[in-house]
Amino acid sequence: MEIYLVFVDAASNSNKFWTAKVEQNHLTVQWGRVGYKAQMKVHQFTSQAQAANKYNNLVFEKKAKGYQESQPQIESCGVVDIRRAMQLLNGLRSYVTNRNFNADYINLLNQYLKIIPTPLGMQLDPYRIFTSVVNVDHQRQLLNSLIPATPVAVSQAKQVPESQEKVVSLRGIHKNLWRHF
Repeated sequence: MEIYLVFVDAASNSNKFWTAKVEQNHLTVQWGRVGYKAQMKVHQFTSQAQAANKYNNLVFEKKAKGYQESQPQIESCGVVDIRRAMQLLNGLRSYVTNRNFNADYINLLNQYLKIIPTPLGMQLDPYRIFTSVVNVDHQRQLLNSLIPATPVAVSQAKQVPESQEKVVSLRGIHKNLWRHF
């Protein structure tokens, strides 16, 4: 059992992750700010069932606080998620074009950062993440380069079981994803 959760609220400078993994009778929990060294705690139990029970309780608590499942920091992502991230970038683009950084912009930005966990430093300033349309377009082009040449309609892709969904690596683009002009 393993899970990776993120909590993003750009308006309140939150860009956190929490991960847990059960191996035999051990539960390893790591947490911290996306892109920074994690804090870690290892819980030892007398059985795997006890470790799994603690895991389930902690996951429930984190989700109740607003954490959502994601992929480990910029490692890999499903094609459906990449398409969703690109849709969010399209929405963000109009706000950046008009320099209209209102609550709707913050909401779209939070959704995007939940799909593409990104190290943005200790001071998360939602008004300076996308400083120009060029930044938005750059990210969209990089994400688009990961989508297979034979596109599958999003509605068809959602019908594919999650275990069979195509997953692509983000490792090749992560260093270039957040370039600043």
